[in-house]
Amino acid sequence: MISKQMSDSLNEHLNIELFSAHLYLVMSSCCNELGLKGAANWYYVQYREEMIHVMKLYTYLNEQGIVISITAKNAVPGKYSSLLEMLQITLDHEQMITSCINNLFEQAVQEKDHATQIFLQWFVTEQIEEENNDRDLIAKLKLVGDSGHGILMIDGEMGQRVFVAPPGSVLAV
Repeated sequence: MISKQMSDSLNEHLNIELFSAHLYLVMSSCCNELGLKGAANWYYVQYREEMIHVMKLYTYLNEQGIVISITAKNAVPGKYSSLLEMLQITLDHEQMITSCINNLFEQAVQEKDHATQIFLQWFVTEQIEEENNDRDLIAKLKLVGDSGHGILMIDGEMGQRVFVAPPGSVLAV
């Protein structure tokens, strides 16, 4: 049985993950406008992954008998000066998500909510990958600086990313 406090916290996090999805969808569009089709693809895949996160939370809450609530969020920023700026914002955002997940996990520990602890373990592991991917791309972009050829090479690499739905996912957008 999940507590009201835990379900409220998970529902709030579902809304944060939904904002993340919207943020990455807008960034995909911005990359497309900049002519960075590979980066646009990378962010679109990121959007799809965030929607999986949303649906994992949705399913878990529904299985606990909780009706979710979607709250209105602030508008997603839509102007960026460079791919490097977008990736730095992405890393900062993912670090905030990691902090939120850690707080959720700690709340589950304090409430002795073993089911939620087990559920959240997937997110804890996922965040390691999310932050690592962002740091790798930022490092590469810093290495090439303003070199158009270097940026295009990284863009090409980003274009190779494909969406792979995790086993048992409820959404393959």
